[in-house]
Amino acid sequence: MPDPESARDLARKLVEARLAACVNVMSPCRSIYRWQGELNEDGEIPLFIKTSAENYDRLEAFVRENHPYELPELVAMNITRGLPGYLAWLAEETTEQP
Repeated sequence: MPDPESARDLARKLVEARLAACVNVMSPCRSIYRWQGELNEDGEIPLFIKTSAENYDRLEAFVRENHPYELPELVAMNITRGLPGYLAWLAEETTEQP
């Protein structure tokens, strides 16, 4: 995210929509990258989004619609193990409520 306000806004929306159980708004960092043939360096606020595999497609669509970047960084990592209570909480918080 380009700034703390937009990072917090997206994080809150993801949790409110139950697309994420928790979103960590990380410390500002510098990103150096090549975009459309040019070398760039910008400040960014990374988000660490915790959700279930079942929610990935909905989460991706939501991020694409609500993120200010043309091509946001969104990568998924499989959870192979975890504290059972934490994983149960994550599943409960990312399940749509009636």
